[in-house]
Amino acid sequence: MGIQSAMFSGVSGLNTNSQAMSVIGNNLANTNTLGFKGSRTVFSDLLSSNVFGSGGSSQVGRGVGLSTIDNVFSQGTFETTTSDTDVAIEGKGFFIVSERGNETQLYTRAGAFRFDKDGYLVNPEGYVVQGKQFLADGTLAPGDPGDIQVQGAGLVKAQATSELTFETNLDANSDELGAGVIDPAVRASYNYSASSPVYDSLGEQHLISSFWRLENTLTNTWSMAYTVDGGAAVQLADKMAFDGKGLHDTIPVDGNPTGVADPALVVPITVANWNNGSDQNQVIDLTFDCTQFDSASVVIGQNQDGYGAGELTKVAIDGEGTVIAAYSNGEQVKISQLVLAKFQNPGGLEMAGANLLAATENAGTARIGLAGPELGRIFTNSLEQSNVDMGQEFVKMITTQRGFQANSKIISTVDEMLGELINLKR
Repeated sequence: MGIQSAMFSGVSGLNTNSQAMSVIGNNLANTNTLGFKGSRTVFSDLLSSNVFGSGGSSQVGRGVGLSTIDNVFSQGTFETTTSDTDVAIEGKGFFIVSERGNETQLYTRAGAFRFDKDGYLVNPEGYVVQGKQFLADGTLAPGDPGDIQVQGAGLVKAQATSELTFETNLDANSDELGAGVIDPAVRASYNYSASSPVYDSLGEQHLISSFWRLENTLTNTWSMAYTVDGGAAVQLADKMAFDGKGLHDTIPVDGNPTGVADPALVVPITVANWNNGSDQNQVIDLTFDCTQFDSASVVIGQNQDGYGAGELTKVAIDGEGTVIAAYSNGEQVKISQLVLAKFQNPGGLEMAGANLLAATENAGTARIGLAGPELGRIFTNSLEQSNVDMGQEFVKMITTQRGFQANSKIISTVDEMLGELINLKR
């Protein structure tokens, strides 16, 4: 009975070491698999049998068994790529993907994403990457993550200008012209002018020009006028006055006499008709953010919020996981932001093939959110490589091979012992 038990112990050693070699082979086969996490085998001894001798009761082991195969979720190294949709995670998080029309979520560390013909951000197997959508005002939509998709035919519609700001310094040493009418055709009727393009609802560009006239040097009072596309000048009823420090309408802030504010003058203007079929009565808030310093009159900055229609030129993912579409008109539109998932026990995830993992009860509840210190940082133009250490795997291969050989020797030795036992009858 004892000899046969020794043989079966050897058989158990052959089985477990064979399984271990399979794990090692799978690790080495996936050395170059993106985001692959290697595995390790954990052996445990089998239930022992009790034997009785003159010294009392003792136990004899009955071999070895495979306790578990653990996935090792250590960080893999990064490879730099030229694709703007390649991303990698530094940390414990996972990208979330799902099949179109299927709400079941799967998880992956492989960030080799691209856009399909319908504008969906997908992995190589066609699973759609999940993220939070941006609303028109640039904020993230509430609710659960959804499919990331760049919609439309690659065009962004035009946006009519609603705000135009001239950030300008007016020379304190300008000539006083006195009260009067500003006529763009008469250079002597104004001290300084500036122009900026604006857009109508169809995205067609127009030009608004502003003119400043110094009326009184004692009160530092200026009058303004504007023209649209070089038409007749419109004199503004509002005027600007500056204090001795060159600031417009200096006032106390929150009752603090030492704190001052420099409010800009905002004048709503209405363009009744662009005469091209676009929306009529377009209102533009014309903002004069001006100073009067002893320096040449100059436009420090001008800004308007309109733009013409543009064609999609590029889609990229930034360091915060935001999918940004760039258009030929210079506009960049935020589409979605990638979400990551983190598990209390990532070792409890189940392999689903194609670099994908499925959640199980053993993995715990998924914590889903945006990239950050907790869930992990996102690196663009990067891909995470396999975390398999070839040197370590080859060492394990040697020890596993020797373990298999030793157990095979047990069987051959027991066979010889049984042969000797049978020969006793001769």
